[in-house]
Amino acid sequence: MKKWVPIASGLLAGFVAATISFADFSQSTNTQVASGSTKSNAEKVYVPFGEKDDYYLFASGGHSGQMFIYGVPSMRHIRTVPVFSQDSATGYGFDEHSKKMMGGYTWGDLHHPAFSETKGDYDGKYMFATDVGNSRAAAMDLETFTVKDIINVPNTSGPHCAAFVTENTEYMFLPTRFAVPIGSEYKSLDEYSDQYRGVMSAVTFDQNKEKLNIAYQVALPPWSYDLSDAGKKSSADWAVMTTYNTEEATTNLEINASQADRDYIVLFNWKELEKMVAEGQYDEVTGQKMIFPEKHKGGIYLVPVAKSPHGVDVTPDGKHFIASGKLAPSMTVFSFEKAFEAVKNQDFSGERNGIPILKYESVMEREVNPENALGPLHTQFDDKGMAYTTMFISSEIVKWDPKTGETLDRVPVQYSPGHSVAAEGDTVSPDGKWLIALNKIAKDSYLSVGPSHPESMQLIDISGKMKVIQSSPVNPEPHYAQIIKADKIKTIEVYPKDENNKLATYKQEDAKIVRNGNEVHVYGIAMRSKFIFDAKAKRPDVIEVNQGDKVFIHLTNTDFDEDITHGFAINSYNLNMEVQPGQTNTLEFTADKAGTFPLYCTNFCSALHQEMTGYFLVKPTK
Repeated sequence: MKKWVPIASGLLAGFVAATISFADFSQSTNTQVASGSTKSNAEKVYVPFGEKDDYYLFASGGHSGQMFIYGVPSMRHIRTVPVFSQDSATGYGFDEHSKKMMGGYTWGDLHHPAFSETKGDYDGKYMFATDVGNSRAAAMDLETFTVKDIINVPNTSGPHCAAFVTENTEYMFLPTRFAVPIGSEYKSLDEYSDQYRGVMSAVTFDQNKEKLNIAYQVALPPWSYDLSDAGKKSSADWAVMTTYNTEEATTNLEINASQADRDYIVLFNWKELEKMVAEGQYDEVTGQKMIFPEKHKGGIYLVPVAKSPHGVDVTPDGKHFIASGKLAPSMTVFSFEKAFEAVKNQDFSGERNGIPILKYESVMEREVNPENALGPLHTQFDDKGMAYTTMFISSEIVKWDPKTGETLDRVPVQYSPGHSVAAEGDTVSPDGKWLIALNKIAKDSYLSVGPSHPESMQLIDISGKMKVIQSSPVNPEPHYAQIIKADKIKTIEVYPKDENNKLATYKQEDAKIVRNGNEVHVYGIAMRSKFIFDAKAKRPDVIEVNQGDKVFIHLTNTDFDEDITHGFAINSYNLNMEVQPGQTNTLEFTADKAGTFPLYCTNFCSALHQEMTGYFLVKPTK
């Protein structure tokens, strides 16, 4: 079996190459300025006022727990959508719906957004994402750019792996980064190999109910599962994901998880796993249908790959998947067809935890070694099927041909790119116009803001010879991103009236305050430029309750007009929520502080926005 470059020498060479790359980039930038190409670059990204970008870029917000939305090619930041973390600007995590979805958490670590797909193409309906920090998954509605559901994923810890979806969004698969005992029960680390598991969850999404659900889980070996991708076309029933720490080390992973010559790609047939579950080939564990590969045979195989792989990416035609080790100088092109043949012929070299290992030579098609390129991580594709791989250590993007392995082009970036994203680059039909390098380090790129610098996203024109033409700061780092054609997303401008919503109030005269014991329900409206909580009261913009009351404020925005959003906050009560045009939203809290508290609209809505106020009066208990 072929061995890769030794770890120590590979890293040393990487640091040297990275230093050279930094210098080369500065020289190339100066040359561009001198030649006047900067002007033509600006023209390429310029979107005149009144016109709009051609693409949306959805970038993960990492430990901010948010999703960043940009326009491409302008690289203008359009929106920040809170997903796993509270957001005081919109009241996300404070209003009743989002507070329940958050489940008591106040932060998240958002990784690896993925669009819903139809026939392997983005359909513009939903965006999914995972939370490494608290083991959750979310679904965002692209009509409103709001989160509809968040699900806690049991038996896992840190679903870092991309929330990749199958060709028609039948499933999104969530493997785990950290192996834990089933149910996260206490088990000694001395029992790691026997008692710990890296559980993968098959999650479905009901588009009618807009609810996520766990269909079944697979108790994989206690390794770390990194990234993944779903098959396409002839490989549509299959999926692949990378692993590391197959040594099953429990401490000092930098050294102890880098001992073996290789790790594995997990290759699995989700259609076969689905059939196994339907036939009852699973165990019931912690309320979940759990497949144990050593017991329930079939559908899962291991493919050897270079040490500590990160990305694994399926070509647009669905015939190949590409992976590489982070400490190796080469990428490997694997063939699905060869893998299927190897499975059929049981061309195995052994097994791990009951999972057959396919022979590397039987599945591998070619190894690709771009000269002086170090630290290959993640690959995207253009409309001609060409591959673009990020080189973390040598700080560059390398373009190459998966069919021949020939290096076609390369461009330095600032610095240490983790992932990249091409226009529709994860689909069966990439656009081949733009690629964005998601860099882990920016250093000297922007005005200093202290010791910690923003990271950068660099827009690269790939329509001809690759050229970096724009750089945008982002903080924190973008872990992953996807680019979708703007015309695929059809947003709404106002929420339609829902006469069946018992919490909604659409007429001023229907605004009322209802007391039931120590519960107070306010059915109010927000309109330019006033609140009405009780139409029949002497002061309709005042809410008066007793200390200790449980208060429910159901507020409807009756301005059915685009972009007239109202906010609602109670001074000193640590409460705020947003109510978009036509929307009804609810705050639920206990009036535990007696006194007089002004309330006001927090979102500018009209010339008399300052006058859109009232009072929240809390009578003290005797």
